[in-house]
Amino acid sequence: MTMKSVINKRLAALEPGEGGRIVSVAGAPGSEGRLADLGFVSGTDLRVIRVAPLGDPVEIEIRGTRLCLRRRDLEQIRVEVPA
Repeated sequence: MTMKSVINKRLAALEPGEGGRIVSVAGAPGSEGRLADLGFVSGTDLRVIRVAPLGDPVEIEIRGTRLCLRRRDLEQIRVEVPA
């Protein structure tokens, strides 16, 4: 049996083309619910599509949908990525 090695990092640290699985969503009261409504819940796979030229916003593909979020929102989301 082989164990896959994973790294836990903030979603904001991922580069275009990288993806992972959501581990946790934290943040100010109200923002967690808003992110959950958009599909950002533990166990969900996602991928970074592209980053705007100045670094904000970031386009994410999640559950077959593409969304653009501000970097400050991405800082609240932790993901597991293959090592």
